[in-house]
Amino acid sequence: MAKHAFLIPSAAFALLLASVPAFAIEYRSVETATVLYDAPSVKGKPLFVIRRHTPVEAVVNLEGWAKVRDADGGLAWVERRFLSEQRTVQVVAERAQVRGEANDAASLAFEAEKGVALELIEAGVAGWAKVRHRDGQTGFVRGSQVWGL
Repeated sequence: MAKHAFLIPSAAFALLLASVPAFAIEYRSVETATVLYDAPSVKGKPLFVIRRHTPVEAVVNLEGWAKVRDADGGLAWVERRFLSEQRTVQVVAERAQVRGEANDAASLAFEAEKGVALELIEAGVAGWAKVRHRDGQTGFVRGSQVWGL
């Protein structure tokens, strides 16, 4: 009997885990250049201006405000009305190689320098993301070369 006593708590724990909702990371992009604050209020201390199309991770949502994290890990508050559903990614490698297909042997479509924002067309293609540069060029970039997936 003692041999099987641990099975009931394990089964209960498994049921508990199955009932817990999954939390997805919520990425957005900044729709227009705007000020980031240290608190969820325009009366808060302005920290800096964030560029249009910069991807951010919404960490907390509170009454028209979002606490966001940028590619460098910095946290600040922004009015939610300045965030877009359109997804972008930011190049974090010194130079990201964007290829014609989702593999390292594919021809190079273009390169993008660190800090450049690319429109996310499709994520999760075996470690690759399909992206579009603002000049219209498209291709696939390794997920490790960008932030915001």
